[in-house]
Amino acid sequence: MDAKTERKERETAPAGEARAQPRSDQQQRPPKDDKPVEDKRGDDTQAPATQNDSTSDGNKPGLVRRHPYIAAIVAILILLVIAGVAIWWINARQYEWTDDAFIDARTVTVGAEISGRITDVAVTDNQPVEAGAVLLRIDDSDYQASLKQAQAGVVAARADIANVQAQTEAQNAKIDAARKQVAQAQAALEFARSEDQRNRELLAKGTATQQQAQQAASTLRQDQATLDAANANAEAAKSQVAVLQAQGKSAEAKLRQAQATEDQAKTTLTRTMITAPVAGHATNITAAKGTYAQPGQVLMMFVPKDVWVNANFKETQLDLMRPGQPVDIAIDAYPEKTFHGHVDSIQAGSGTAFSLLPAENATGNFVKVVQRVPVKIVFDQPPGVYLGPGMSVVPTVKVR
Repeated sequence: MDAKTERKERETAPAGEARAQPRSDQQQRPPKDDKPVEDKRGDDTQAPATQNDSTSDGNKPGLVRRHPYIAAIVAILILLVIAGVAIWWINARQYEWTDDAFIDARTVTVGAEISGRITDVAVTDNQPVEAGAVLLRIDDSDYQASLKQAQAGVVAARADIANVQAQTEAQNAKIDAARKQVAQAQAALEFARSEDQRNRELLAKGTATQQQAQQAASTLRQDQATLDAANANAEAAKSQVAVLQAQGKSAEAKLRQAQATEDQAKTTLTRTMITAPVAGHATNITAAKGTYAQPGQVLMMFVPKDVWVNANFKETQLDLMRPGQPVDIAIDAYPEKTFHGHVDSIQAGSGTAFSLLPAENATGNFVKVVQRVPVKIVFDQPPGVYLGPGMSVVPTVKVR
C-alpha cells in the first residue's frame, strides 16, 4: 500500500480508528524515524526562551528612555564623587599632619635654697600668678640676725679704715715737722761752718783766741749731729707712712670681706621669700605651712604661660617641611576651635637619638623602623585658653 492510499483511508476512517492508526504506524516505523521528531520538539521548546531573552534585553534601554532625569542625576553624582576624590587627593598632597603631638613648655621646679620652717604658702593648686608674685615664705629670723652681724662687721671695717687714714694724716704732719727740723739743722750747720772757718782764719792772724776757735769747732760738730738726727727722724717718719699704708690696705680688704658677708646675708635673706620667675600657673604643690624645708627640696612645680607644640613627625614627612610654614593646630581639649601657628624649628636628630637609652642597631638583628623627629611649632598669637604640657594636639603643616 502506498502513502497516498494510507492517507486517504486515514481521512475517511472514524475518529477512533484515526486515533489508533497512528500508534500502529508509529510502532511499525523504524526507531530511526523518531529522532527528527524529538529534534523538532526540542526546537519548539527552545524558541520561547530565546524570544523572552530578546524581550528582557530590550527593556534596558527602555528604562533609560522612560527615566532620563534620574539617569542624568546618577551620572552627575558619579562625576561629582570622582571630582571630589581628585580634588581631595590634590589638596591632601599639600599638607602633612600627625596625631603624635603634644603641648610642651619649660616647666620650672620650685625648691628651697635654704633650710628653715615654712611660715606661709601664698598660692593654691593651679592658681595663675604673675611674674614676681610671692609663692611661699620661710622663717627669716636667723637670717635677719646674720644680716645685722654682717652689717656690723662692715661698720667696724670702715672704722678701721678711718683710723688708719687719721694715723696716716698725723704721720704726714710728723714728716712735715721732721723736714722742717732738717731744714733748721741744715741752716744751723751752715752757720756753724762759716763761724768755724772765720775763727780759724782769725786764729791764724792772731786776732782770735784758741778758745774761740775751739768753741766754733764744737758748735759745728753739734749742728752736724743735730742735722743727722733730724734726717734720721724724717726717714723714720717716712717709713711709718709705709706701715700705715699697709694697715690701710688690710683695713680695706677687711671692709670688702665684711661687705661680701653682708651681701651674702642679704641674698640668703631674700631666699626666705620664693617668688614666681615668670607668669604662669603654680601646680603640684607639696609645701605646707609649718613643714621644715631643706636645701634642694622640691616644694612645687611652675608652668609658664609660654607654651608651644612638640610634634613628632615621621622622617618621611620632612622632605618639604621648612621653618616658617603655616600650621593649623587642632587641640583635643577644644575641638570647636582651630589655632594657627608656624614651624619654628626641626630637631637635628630623631627622638630616640637623645633618649636615655638610645637604640644600638649595630648589635643583634636589625629591623628598620620609621623614626620620629620632633618639630617645634609655635603659636602666632597667644592661644587665650588654658594649655598645659602633655595635652594632645593634631597639627597640620602646609608644605606646598
